[in-house]
Amino acid sequence: MIRPKSRSESKPKADLRVYSIRSNNMEETQMRIKIINPNTTLEMTQTIDLAGRAIARDGTEIVTVSPEFGPASIESHYDEYLCAPGLIDEIRKGENENFDAYIIACFGDPALDACREITVKPVIGIAEAAMITASIISAQFSIVSLIPRTKAVTRELVIHYGFGHKLASIRSTTLHVLDVERDPEGCIQTLREAALLARDEDEAEAILLGCAGFADFAERLESELGIPVLDGVVCAVKLAEAMVELGKPTSKYITYAPPERKVYSGIFEKFGSAS
Repeated sequence: MIRPKSRSESKPKADLRVYSIRSNNMEETQMRIKIINPNTTLEMTQTIDLAGRAIARDGTEIVTVSPEFGPASIESHYDEYLCAPGLIDEIRKGENENFDAYIIACFGDPALDACREITVKPVIGIAEAAMITASIISAQFSIVSLIPRTKAVTRELVIHYGFGHKLASIRSTTLHVLDVERDPEGCIQTLREAALLARDEDEAEAILLGCAGFADFAERLESELGIPVLDGVVCAVKLAEAMVELGKPTSKYITYAPPERKVYSGIFEKFGSAS
């Protein structure tokens, strides 16, 4: 079994908005993947970056960013809608930075369709990537997630992606997004308890971690549970690499055609040039 490279390296201080790594031989870089954490919490961006580069193969450059504006965490419809402009802005910037693929590192996959309209490059949401992976390696899966208000949103997403028949359960918890940085050991204990219930009571054959901030916990939980535990960031990076190698652009025939040109007013003025 192929294991990702170790994440045991100590985290650098979260004093920069962008984290990146290249191959030692710059000429060996074969593709560039931009991972966007749609919230503005840089500690979480760090965690996501380490998870992404730990699984990326040699020759893949990972650049992980947070938008310049947006919510500190995404835990409601309100947060999800307000994170969209900053997320879209990072995709637009990426088009001038020679990226080959983009990853939206939030389990709600916010603004995924909108982002696919403004680039021909693959845009991958970590929830969709995790569900695709889980559907290949298990007959049914459970999602262990955040506070109860996120449960309905997650269920709608599962149904939207066509995996309702594969869903054993969604186990919500008392966790908020920012609890990951405040109390990681308490967080993993809460996730462990919910995952055990999903395995033993709901007959889940794989567990999906329903927050990008949980990326550090997947390997540890998998070793304890004895079933696959999937972090969507890792799944998305491997899927992005495969999509780039396939060389297929995002279809612009109808649905994901560029947005019609029009005037946007006020704080959204610059988005009028999105197409």
